[in-house]
Amino acid sequence: MTVVDTRPVPAIRDIRTPRVIEVRYLSQAERGEVLAEVNAALEGASAQEIARWAAHHFGDKLVIASSMQDTVIPHLFGQAAPGVDVVFLDTGYHFPETLATRDEVRRRFPVTVLNITPRQTVAEQDADYGPRLHDNDPDLCCFLRKVEPLAAAMDGRHAWVTGLRRSESPARALTPVVSWDPKNDMVKVCPLVDWTDDDVEAYQVEHDLPRNPLIAAGYPSIGCAPCTRKVAPGADPRSGRWAGKGKVECGIHI
Repeated sequence: MTVVDTRPVPAIRDIRTPRVIEVRYLSQAERGEVLAEVNAALEGASAQEIARWAAHHFGDKLVIASSMQDTVIPHLFGQAAPGVDVVFLDTGYHFPETLATRDEVRRRFPVTVLNITPRQTVAEQDADYGPRLHDNDPDLCCFLRKVEPLAAAMDGRHAWVTGLRRSESPARALTPVVSWDPKNDMVKVCPLVDWTDDDVEAYQVEHDLPRNPLIAAGYPSIGCAPCTRKVAPGADPRSGRWAGKGKVECGIHI
């Protein structure tokens, strides 16, 4: 269970926004007004401020999602809300290095790592849909092994946190700090939206965080092993995801 950070929320930009916990019960128009106010208050706040704001308002109804590409978000929220639940979607297709990074987070950080698996094993999915569904219908494969399990893991929560950054791709360039996630019927919080790759690196160095070794091996964006390729120096960091399939997102964020 999450231990809520009871320290005063930083007053530097008056980011006490109590109405945010009501947005799930508001009309679409009212919800838009409240979230616009929240974003105005949080835009430009530090990731640490945003993390403490989220912990303050949502308490044990908050959950973190991490792909273990890096460990910034689990570390950040481990400080703001010790014991917070961190969801890892174990698709059955991850690189061993990614699973090892998950295990290191579980050992070193004051968080509760929830290893979430799809309703079917890879073998069961192959039997129903044919082998290598990730090649034949990558959207369906992502839905079955990522989108659907995440939705189940979010049941009963009021807000979730992800490490989306605007600099990652054109599709993410307008990502707000806080938004409404209609798929999961909850608030979505993105504390790192304005971070660059250099910001991520600086935070990792400052806090001596465990690293997924695939980053140094030429995989700047890491997903499932069958659908992730190395990227040439200077190329789009996400060009190694679903290479040649005309796909840029798994479906969780769109």
